Formats: sequence, C-alpha cells, structure tokens
Amino acid sequence: MTHSLKDGGQVLQVGMLARVEGEGGMHIEIAQGKVQTVQLNIFEPPRFYEAFLRGRAYTEPPDITARICGICPVAYQTASCEAIEMVCRAEIPEHIRLMRRLLYCGEWIESHALHIYLLHAPDFLGYDGAIEMAADHADVVEQGLRLKKAGNDLMTLVGGRAIHPVNVRTGGFYRLPTSAELAAIRPALVQGLEDALATVSLVATFDFPEMEQDYPYLSLRSPHGYAIESGDVVTSSGLTFPVREFTKHITEHHVRHSNALHATLDGEPYVVGPLARYSNNFDQLGPTCQAAARAAGLGETCRNPFRSIIVRAVELAYAFEEAVRIIDEWSGMPSATLPASVPLTPRAGEGFGASEAPRGTIFHRYVLDKEGTIQDAQIVPPTSQNQMSIEADLRTAAQAWVDLDDHALTHRCEQAIRNYDPCISCATHFFDLRVTRT
Repeated sequence: MTHSLKDGGQVLQVGMLARVEGEGGMHIEIAQGKVQTVQLNIFEPPRFYEAFLRGRAYTEPPDITARICGICPVAYQTASCEAIEMVCRAEIPEHIRLMRRLLYCGEWIESHALHIYLLHAPDFLGYDGAIEMAADHADVVEQGLRLKKAGNDLMTLVGGRAIHPVNVRTGGFYRLPTSAELAAIRPALVQGLEDALATVSLVATFDFPEMEQDYPYLSLRSPHGYAIESGDVVTSSGLTFPVREFTKHITEHHVRHSNALHATLDGEPYVVGPLARYSNNFDQLGPTCQAAARAAGLGETCRNPFRSIIVRAVELAYAFEEAVRIIDEWSGMPSATLPASVPLTPRAGEGFGASEAPRGTIFHRYVLDKEGTIQDAQIVPPTSQNQMSIEADLRTAAQAWVDLDDHALTHRCEQAIRNYDPCISCATHFFDLRVTRT
C-alpha cells in the first residue's frame, strides 16, 4: 500500500513478506534520494529455547532443539550432539559420523529444493509464488517437488521421520538403517542427482542483478569433504579457529528494533551460508559439481548474493552425489554388527558443536554439571549471524535502485532478503516491509 505524506514523501508498506520461513518487519527511510535507515524489525517474542534446555538432562538436546525448526532440525540435532559428546569425551566411530552425514544430506536436499523451486525461483521467473508459476511451468515445479520428496524420504529412513527426526540421540542413533533399506532408496538418489544437475543449468539462465559483497565469509572446513556435519571454522579473510573457540570471536548483541540477537565476527558483520561454504571449500567439491558450477558461470568464489540460487543448486547436486557415495561405502561395511550408538558418561564441563545448516553455520555451547544436567546453553543460528549483512545488502540494493517505482523497489528488496533464505523461526520471526520517502 502506497500513500503520500504532507511533506511530499511516500510510505510504502507491505503487510507480509512472502516466501520466507517466518514473519516480521523491515523499515527503510529514504530522504532526497538517499537511503537513511534500514532496519529488520523482528518483533516476534523470543522463543526461549536456551532457557528450556537449562535443568534438562544431557540426553535431551537432540529432541528439544530439533523442534526449533521444521526445515533444518538435523542441524540443531547434530551440533547439540557434538557439544554434549565433547563434554562427555565420547569417541564417535566413523560409521556413526557417516550416517549423520547421510541424514544431513537429506536435510540439505529437502531444504535447498524447497528454497530454489518454491521460494526463490518465482522472483526470477516473474511470479507471485509457486502456485502461479506452476500454471506455466508445471514441469519445473514437479521437478522441485520430486527433489524435495527424495530428501524427505532419506530423512525418514535415517532419522525416523522427515520433520523433527526421532531416531537421533547423543552418541549416535537408536537404530541404523539396514543395507537393504539404503539400497532401496539409492535409485531415487541417483535420479535426484540428474535432476539436481538439471537444476543448476536451469537457474543459471536467470537474470541476476549485479552486486558484490565484501564481508568476510565464514564456514566450516572438514577433512572429510565439503563441510556439512562438522569441521573447524575458516573465513575468507584467513582467520581459522576450532569450534571450541567460537565464543572468543563471535559475539551476540541486542538491537532495539529486533527480538533476535545480531552477531558479529571480531566486531564486524559477516556472512554464513552457501556462498561462504562454496567460496571457502570449492576445492572439496567433486569434479561433477565443479564442472556444473563452471558451466553455470561461477568461478571458485561467488560474492553476488543474487547468484546464491546457483550455489544452492550446486550444493543440492553435491548432497545427492555424497548420499550415493555414503550408501555405496556402507554396503561394504559389516553394518549388521555395528553399534547404533556409543554410551556417554556425564561429566562436568563445557562443550561446543557446530555444523552447516542449509542456511549456514550453526553453533551450540552447553555447560553440564557432574550429573549431566545442563546448567547453561547457547545456540547461534545462521539467520542471526546474517542479519547485519542482510541489512547492509538492503541498504546497497535500495540505494542502487532508489529511482525505481515503489513496486519494483519492493520486489528488489524482498529478493535481496530471500537471497539468504532466512529461517526466521530459528532466530524468531519477521517481515513487514515499509519504505518511507521524504
């Protein structure tokens, strides 16, 4: 809705931003053609998950934290398990790490497919949403749904169900899938890889506005391949540190216009997510995905946030390829005799965990007493870490396209937000867009 002010300015107000997970507001003030103020007004009340965890047993975080998000529950489960296992000094065997990575591949598949096809592609193809897009591009939407189903099926097999998996526990799993069960899902994953590579080719044809980010990119880097379930922290500026030191570098603070905390890296804004992972770990992608990225016009780094949809498509292909690789490796292991979990002995201490959620690095920290009761908990989700950079992108976008009419400017700003695929349910919720011109 647009209306004029007495001083000749304008107010553009959008009641709800579509195609993001969550609700909230954004405020932009423009005076004499210059952007003065940009704020993400996250007004949803805090959800207090960290407080819920205090006083709970060391065995409970995987089930409690999974409820934070229905799109990326495995990210929370994995990071929480790693932190608890650090305190308990548990040695996690290779087969459990592999199965966690396989489960995580399922989450990447379903989340990236959802974002690419149902949330972000309509921006580039000129539709209000996936329903409208399906009328003209039914095959595209069907391919997206087929990809998402493959991810959901993989999560159900390994995690017990696709939303808030119930098969994950500290120390491993309640049960491991059989070789026969994994072999049965393999053909769908092979087909998914073909569809994902087609997705890379599809999104590469989109028209991308020009924008370059200069913020540090932060991600994990793992000796086990392209970072998914674990690793050490690396940045594009050359800073590296183990996960246990994340609180020395990453600081959360409150701003008046948001109920979600903002995070800084050594006092500065930074970016987590597909662009950061890709730019920091391109060399760990396999030849198939590297070739697909180059054919799509990407180099070994990508700093245009609007091209993040291509990077997500490359990661989608990688998740399928990696899932097939793990299943093939599993077939050569004595899976029938492998334990589904290792026992944990509670200890007093502090533990740290991190993994790569589809939207970026997620950090967990827990303090246990000697009985294993949680005394303190800290969870730093990717959307909180990206908020300052989202605001900076919005300032750049609004200034670059300030001469557009209100409708076109709104579209550009909404698209700049969706570049990050913000999961507001993790950080709380947002969006209500207001642009004030004077």
